Amino acid sequence: MEIVDYLRVARRRLWVLVGVPVLATGAAAGIVLLAPQQYSGTAYVAAPALVGGAAGTQYSGTQAANQFVAAFGAAVTSPRVLADVAADTGVAPERLRDGLTVTQVGASSQLEVRYAAAKRANVAPVLTATTTRALAFLFSSQVGIATGEVEAANADVTAATKAIGDWEKLNKVSQPDRIYQATLSELTSLRQQQLSMQAVGNSRGADAAASAISAAQKKLDELGPKLPDYQALLAQRDAATGALSQARQGLQAARAQTQAADPAQVTSIGQVHAVSRISELIRTALPVAGAGVLLGVLLVGVLELLSRGRAALRPTARPTPAPAAIGATVDAPSAPPVPAPVDTATSVRS
Repeated sequence: MEIVDYLRVARRRLWVLVGVPVLATGAAAGIVLLAPQQYSGTAYVAAPALVGGAAGTQYSGTQAANQFVAAFGAAVTSPRVLADVAADTGVAPERLRDGLTVTQVGASSQLEVRYAAAKRANVAPVLTATTTRALAFLFSSQVGIATGEVEAANADVTAATKAIGDWEKLNKVSQPDRIYQATLSELTSLRQQQLSMQAVGNSRGADAAASAISAAQKKLDELGPKLPDYQALLAQRDAATGALSQARQGLQAARAQTQAADPAQVTSIGQVHAVSRISELIRTALPVAGAGVLLGVLLVGVLELLSRGRAALRPTARPTPAPAAIGATVDAPSAPPVPAPVDTATSVRS
């Protein structure tokens, strides 16, 4: 088919090409105009202290802003936050999910939380509750986790300290490692004294030093086999103490983030205004009109194919002779004319 054929088909089916988009646009406009008046409000979340900074913070690195935006958007529509907001405001979670939208301001960490509803009085409370619950969901839980880590590390330190105390009671010795070091130093000093007294010929002093050396060596022999177990218990306590220190640092950082995410400091609620029906009509009618045009073109194509299929299936009509009138005579076909005889004599003389 050429362009002329397409134009001819479009002119013949013009009522379809025009009627379908008009009907679709009119239906969409009627739905928008007859729907209840919608009211909208926006909450702004600006918390630069929560993004970037030290590597130990929750959102750090080159993608910190995008990670925070994604996490906040997921928290806003999470079942837990929706349930909490519904309990605070009395709005059903389904309506909250349909009316809430979160958008990032440029490439920054600032967010805009928009809520639209048919009841003007619900807009501001929903925005306030949503931002508060979402921030608490993201950062207050970190405080709870860090607190649990501190409690677990503290329990490990207590258990290690108790094990050391039980070992000292069982072996009837306190701090054997220090006693061993002190006895070892004393033995070294006694040996030096013994050598000095032997050098000056003080046999009595040398014998006393030898007796003290024997007593110190006996003490070392008793403590030596016990030290490995005691030192293992000390190593466990030291490891638990280090873990407790790290857990306390994590708890301090989590509390600092929670303070930086205080909704009273990082959020602000804008004014509630009525949603313009004109803008809503334009946003709805234009896509519907485009879809109507596409649907009209498809219908024209289908109708044209069907009409051509029916024309191809219809048998070709042949002309039939007209019936003769009753009582009329049928003329016989006329015979061809007979040529006149030629006079040969006359033709010869001439």
